[in-house]
Amino acid sequence: MEGKRALNGRIKIQGSKNAALPILAACMLIPGKCTLKGCPDITDIGYMCSLLKSAGAEVSISDTKTEMQLEVDTRHVREYRLPEKYVSAMRSSVVMMGAMLGRLGEVHVNYPGGCVIGERPINLHLFGLEKLGAQIWTEGNHIRAYADELKGAVIDFPFSSVGATQNVILAAVTARGTTVIKNAAAEPEVTELCIFLNRAGADIDFSKVFMPDGKIVIHGVELSRLHGVEYSIISDRIVAGTYMFGALAAGGTVTLENVPIRQLGSVCDIITKMGAGITTDTDKNEITVAAADRERIVNIPYIETDIYPAFPTDLQSPLLVAACMANGTLKVKEKIFSSRFRIVEELQRMGARIDVDGDTAVVTGGEELEGRNVIARELRGGAALVIAGLCASGITTVADSGYIRRGYQDIVGDFTGLGARIRYMNSP
Repeated sequence: MEGKRALNGRIKIQGSKNAALPILAACMLIPGKCTLKGCPDITDIGYMCSLLKSAGAEVSISDTKTEMQLEVDTRHVREYRLPEKYVSAMRSSVVMMGAMLGRLGEVHVNYPGGCVIGERPINLHLFGLEKLGAQIWTEGNHIRAYADELKGAVIDFPFSSVGATQNVILAAVTARGTTVIKNAAAEPEVTELCIFLNRAGADIDFSKVFMPDGKIVIHGVELSRLHGVEYSIISDRIVAGTYMFGALAAGGTVTLENVPIRQLGSVCDIITKMGAGITTDTDKNEITVAAADRERIVNIPYIETDIYPAFPTDLQSPLLVAACMANGTLKVKEKIFSSRFRIVEELQRMGARIDVDGDTAVVTGGEELEGRNVIARELRGGAALVIAGLCASGITTVADSGYIRRGYQDIVGDFTGLGARIRYMNSP
């Protein structure tokens, strides 16, 4: 990519990766056919579809001009052993455990893989499943879980975990009795999973009475009560936030279509405080970021990541790049993952002034970035390096872009549509 070019135009936001993956896992519970509209065409979705097929599901994909649609038929699911090559490719594969236990009563799986962004143990997942009656054995990198019958229980997580909450929900849907999850995650992707399962015949209470208190109640139902449904995947708040920070960093005026506006409150608040204009159109689900006046773009003193609805850890890396291009100093505290500053070394090679001390990074903005050959080491950091390249003088190449394709359908096409000079290395 060649940088120093403002971004202008419109861009449509893809379906949510973090919502689609657990919903695909949930299809394993349903002995019928489900149709999922608006799925993002990314490699992680491909890995999850391969896992479903390996268990005996039939998965068909149809593309339209505007979206990808998946049909998942799990009536003939029999296989409880999941192949390592797909499980080890992504973290989200761990939620298959709850779904497989709920459907077959047994699952054999390797520890999940994905991006290396710090300690991401699955002890809370195993804790919750054991509370429901699963017997779990671990041998090296392999996990076996078995349950004659899952039974409802009160599960009090020591801290909120999106994946563990989703895993317990999936297992509890067909458990005998009632399950209460305390300190449950309240991210939109958890809510979407509950909505999908309820439409398929589950009985989950995540109402306004419970969710503010961090509680979800699942009343177990017979497997035969679950039925196939048609469902539309929500748009991706992290992809939207990435492009919003891209506009803030590079300058220009960008309108994002198909945006989950209510889920982006913390992002809009920060971008506004940093001096850009934010306009929302709730009728059209559009957000416009106006950052053409670079004199107004300044850093604010302090930001920290935290669980929803606070500022998301997945947008910390794009924020760092925007902070490099703004005037003044920003301190960022990372409260979710221990190794989320892996992008800093690459940004420093481009000329950024960033100091890291444990879980805190201090960015001194206003420095010119220079194009370099850099390496994506994880998904969100890779996308942020693309933004940095669009802001830097000269030419930047981002290697290991496979990480980026795990979560972004076509980041090159999206930025090209906004006027960026960018292409894939194998393109003319």
